[in-house]
Amino acid sequence: MSLITLLMAVACNAIVAFLLLPRLASGTHGRLFRGWMWFDHNAALYGWVPIAAGLLAWDYLVWKEARPKIRGWFTRKLLTLSLAAGVAPILPWWIPAGAPPGQFLSMIGKYPGVPVLLAWAVVLVVLVLLCADAESRDYLLGHGKVLSLVSMGLLLFVLTMTMVGWAVTS
Repeated sequence: MSLITLLMAVACNAIVAFLLLPRLASGTHGRLFRGWMWFDHNAALYGWVPIAAGLLAWDYLVWKEARPKIRGWFTRKLLTLSLAAGVAPILPWWIPAGAPPGQFLSMIGKYPGVPVLLAWAVVLVVLVLLCADAESRDYLLGHGKVLSLVSMGLLLFVLTMTMVGWAVTS
């Protein structure tokens, strides 16, 4: 139930970001809304990085006692490769490890959203692999108390920000 609440909070935030924020960002109290839009945009682009790092830390610190050998190895490799691919564009072009092939650069030129989409897809695949097994899902999500608090807090935060935004613009 708390995963559905979290999904509902993310969906409400997306609806507000698409329908309400662009119109309100140009108003007299646009600073608050521009900040909210900036946060949403950066969370969409780079939000996979803390999730991947958190999953790797969770894998190393919590799941090491009960993890299956193959699934644990596969998920660690996927997350490590996605984090390495996210750091690779930061490397200077003259370092051979940071030089992507020309075909890859031409693909990125045509479709600039592909790297972000691939990174989110890797994180989604790892989360599906972890949540498919009941034991690893219980290790990851706990018994639902913390996740329920986080999801309800996020939902209340989005609704509160929406109400504050409407109150400020009235």
